[in-house]
Amino acid sequence: MSFSTLGLRAELLQAITELNYQTPTPIQYQAIPLIKNGDNLIAAAQTGTGKTASFALPILERLAQGKTVRKKRARALILTPTRELALQVAEHTQALSQHLPLKTLAIFGGVDDKSQKQALIDGVDIVVATPGRLLDLYTQRAIHFDEIEVMVLDEADKMLDMGFIEKINTVLERIPQDAQCLLFSATLSRPVRELAKTAIDNAKEISIAKHQASKSNIEQWLIAVDKDQKSSLLAHLIKENHWQQTLIFIETKHGAAKLAEQLGKRGIHAEAFHSGRSQAIREQLLSDFKQGKLDFLIATGVGARGIDISELPRVINYDLPYPADEYVHRIGRTGRAGASGEAISLVSKDNFKNLCMIESRLGHLIERREIEGFVPRKPVPISILNYVPKHRRPNSENAKR
Repeated sequence: MSFSTLGLRAELLQAITELNYQTPTPIQYQAIPLIKNGDNLIAAAQTGTGKTASFALPILERLAQGKTVRKKRARALILTPTRELALQVAEHTQALSQHLPLKTLAIFGGVDDKSQKQALIDGVDIVVATPGRLLDLYTQRAIHFDEIEVMVLDEADKMLDMGFIEKINTVLERIPQDAQCLLFSATLSRPVRELAKTAIDNAKEISIAKHQASKSNIEQWLIAVDKDQKSSLLAHLIKENHWQQTLIFIETKHGAAKLAEQLGKRGIHAEAFHSGRSQAIREQLLSDFKQGKLDFLIATGVGARGIDISELPRVINYDLPYPADEYVHRIGRTGRAGASGEAISLVSKDNFKNLCMIESRLGHLIERREIEGFVPRKPVPISILNYVPKHRRPNSENAKR
């Protein structure tokens, strides 16, 4: 299937060609016709599957046919969990609409709101926003929701994890009842389904996340290592393999800063990337990383939302994530659009339960490699593929029934 078979106008097809898109991804060829048809949609899709284009293209197709937007209004609203993702989605949408007279604006906190208010005065076609700043501007009457035609909740699971449920509901209560609603999430967990049930009527559903769980073009491997040897091992791997552009995932802001300092003492320049750093610094770090001026970015899971690099060669899980779906989300940062990539995890014995859940989610054991000089004093057992977390196990009475 080609993009030309999806009924998109010539201006969009031209942009697609210039962006070197080859063929639609599974989420794109399933979602675009439904959204073009005006259906409400719930979609499970990991980062790296082409989901932004799957909703941006049909929205642009719709808006290109419609009316001129009025002052302080927008016709499409996309909610995202973080500033970085808002910028990323806005940039992607602008690239796709480069041959159309449509305006896209990113709205987020951490910066002065004057320029955002000024941009809204004449009206914009598409607003990509974080919930908090959007409602701040709404309260100040800098934006009105009465002409919203399409509403998108992007990475809904992460927005719920970050405690945005009340803000999301506030926005949903204020958009027109006949607005088309689209929800995209890495997983369709119970909280996500509860949100969808209350917010979206008669929705079609697409789920491709499971098919993306273990891409064959991503080489996954792990190294068992004692916790106190992780930073030394990472420095060894970087120097021994002459690694360059690498995204390193870690669980906490403090851990990110500490690891950057430890690598620095070993002659490796790395920067911590998390919500505790200013917006200006984060934007500069992200720009440097994308351009290859900075090789090693240490990011927390939330901080990394919105980092989108088309040919990122590798990711490293310095800490194993929880839940298991977060692992799938993280490794999806590499190996995009058919390119090869590798995902390396540094696993200590106290990560064993997380490892069991991840390998159960994948349906196979991750290849283990041993590095001379770093054999752990506390070995990591072989994973249990049918592992069930304790809080999800049936009680003994139910188990007997």
